[in-house]
Parts: sequence; structure tokens; C-alpha cells
Amino acid sequence: MKPAVFFHRIAVAALATAAVGLALAQDAPQPAPAAQPAAALSDALPTPPPPSVTGTAWLLMDYASGQVLAGENVDQRVEPASITKVLTSYVIAAEMKAGKVKPDDQVMMSENAWRSGGAGTDGSYSGFPVNQTAPLIEMEKGMVVQSGNDAAIALAEHVAGSEEAFAALMNAYAQRIGMKNSNFVNSHGLSDPEHYSTPRDLALLGRAMVRDFPEEYAYNKIREFTVGPITQRNRNLLLWRDSSVDGIKTGHHSGAGYCLMASAVRGDQRLVSVVMGSTSEAQRATDSLALLNWGFRFHETHRLYDAGKAISTQKVWKGQENEVQLGVAAPLLVSLPRGKYDQLKPSMDVPATLVAPIAKGQAIGKVRVTLDGKVVAERPLVALQAVEEAGFFKRLWHEFLMWWNAD
Repeated sequence: MKPAVFFHRIAVAALATAAVGLALAQDAPQPAPAAQPAAALSDALPTPPPPSVTGTAWLLMDYASGQVLAGENVDQRVEPASITKVLTSYVIAAEMKAGKVKPDDQVMMSENAWRSGGAGTDGSYSGFPVNQTAPLIEMEKGMVVQSGNDAAIALAEHVAGSEEAFAALMNAYAQRIGMKNSNFVNSHGLSDPEHYSTPRDLALLGRAMVRDFPEEYAYNKIREFTVGPITQRNRNLLLWRDSSVDGIKTGHHSGAGYCLMASAVRGDQRLVSVVMGSTSEAQRATDSLALLNWGFRFHETHRLYDAGKAISTQKVWKGQENEVQLGVAAPLLVSLPRGKYDQLKPSMDVPATLVAPIAKGQAIGKVRVTLDGKVVAERPLVALQAVEEAGFFKRLWHEFLMWWNAD
């Protein structure tokens, strides 16, 4: 074989081998790009808007912090309908705790209660026989589970003597809870021009019921209740749709539309939703569950400061002690979109000069927490201990030092 031909064949073979290698390399699986942690990807996303709600006014509140996570017309005056009975339950529980009534009290189903709220009316009723008694706790379950107007009236009469007197109690407790834009004239919620509340106030009421009287609150998750031959189901459809829902109360009449105040707890987080003026029983339940799901999925609550624990130590002039510790009187919690905790920015606004005497619990400045430039929580800073005024010579010496150090 001639040398030229030999070298030509070697070159062709080499080129063929290279081509095959290139083809194999192209067909071989390529290494995938490094995957980012799913949590990091999720946290980087903006919080989507809340679901659309059919109703005249609505709200979603975090139970622990009391922050409104979303809402529309949250301070608009609305007719609370049978959600009123949550306040009736609250008053009864408070009066029971004070020893004024007892769970085994025999409550009379009066003629007035039976005629105004019994089976002969257009509203919901419990079915307790007229002019007969039942234990208070049974009558209350008839009001809570069956939404009995007759039971609400009978209970009001038993606790306060009349519905008018009971309504005065309702308004006193409502003010104590912080319901600043509400007024109640009856115990059941049937329409009256002077009987009104707001979504914010109703959410505060639901929050207070859970916090202050958990045993009585638990009646709200009972699915059905029987009085004599009549068994009625709880009208809160969410009790059958989601096991995390444990209350609270439905409402409906022509002026109020369909209403639902709901609450659910998942893990260590509880939310309260209020939907007013919806178009149907099914719609109020669907919208309420959508709000709760959105709130749990996209929000979290953190405890920033405990009550009675020092946040800051400040210098005190003319005092027996030279320093005072500042903190918050109640735990400071904040609700925020998931993944934003590390972006919180706390700051304090404290007077430049503190002079004794200082009383324990005295408000001295504020602590403020911001997120993305917006204030998400603000609380007064209070003195955690008293600082008594110093003796004459120390006060005189501090007076000189303050003058010397003054600008």
C-alpha cells in the first residue's frame, strides 16, 4: 500500500471515531442544573391577593395578634343577625363565671320567648316547650347549635329579668371587648334599626369568646342537638367540610343576607373570618373556607416580645436607681406573609432624658415594628419596675450633671 493511501485511511478513521464520540456525547444525558430548595423558591414569591368574596363586607383576622390580614368594608355597619348570639353566649359565660347564674339553673321558656322566637315565627327556634323549664346549659346549646331565638330570649330573661336589661349587659360587655362600633337591642339578632355591628367588631367578639370562655365556645362545634322529638343540625356547613373548623356562628334574615363568622385552628395558628351579606348558605361557607385556606397558606404569626421582659435598659436621672428596664405590658405578636420574618425591623422611640420618680407600668415611649417600610405593630413601652426619687444631694448632683451635659 502506498504511504499516501495509508495515511489517508488513518485520517478518515480518526474523523469517523471523533464523529461517533460527538454523537454519543450529544445523546448522553446532560447534568441537570442545581435545584433550589422548594421553600426558598416559595418564599421568594409575592403573597397573592385574597380570594374573591361574595358579600357586602368581610374580614380575616389572626387570632393571636388580632391583626386584620385582609378585608373589605371592615368597619361598615351591618346587621349581625344570629351572630348576635355569640355575644349572648359571652354574657352568659361571664355572668356564670361571676357566680350570678349556674349551669344547672332551671330556665323558663316563657310565653313571651315562645311567641317572639318559637316555632310560630319565621326565625330559627329550639323547640323547648312553652311554660316549662330546662337546665341553663341545655337551653344555651339550643341557642348555639340550633340558633334558637326562643332560647336566646328565655336565657336573656333568666339572666337579667328582661331582654331590655340583658341588652344593656350586652353593650357593656361589647365595650369591654373593644367593639366600638356596635349596638345591641336584643339577644337573638332579629332586625332592628338600632341593632348593628361591623365585621371588625364581630371578629373581636369571636376572638374574645375563644380566649375568655373556651368551654362555652366549644358548644359551637356540636353538629346537632335534640330537644324532645326534634333534632336539628348546626347550620355551619364548615363543620362538615373541614376538621380544623370549630365554630363559630351563622346568621340570616332578609336585611342581613347570609352571614358566617368562622374560626379554625391549624397547628399553633388560629384564624377568624367574618362574611356578611352573602347570597346563600352555600356561598357564605365556600367564601369563608377560601379565606381561611388563604390565610393559613400565606401567613404566619410570631411572638416578638414577651410581657414583663426587658427590651431596653435606659438611664434615669435623680433616682434611687440609675437605670430602668422597659418592656411591653402584654405579649407583642405580629402576623405577616410567610418568609418575611427576617425582614422585620424593630425600633424604639424613647425620651432622651428620664427623670425619677417613675412608676411601675408607666408608659415611656413606644416600640415599633416595620416591614417594607410599613408599621405592622406598635405598642407602648412601660417601666418594668418603679424608680423612686433619690435623696437631696444625689438629685442636686444629677441636676448639675444634666446642666453640664446639656447641648
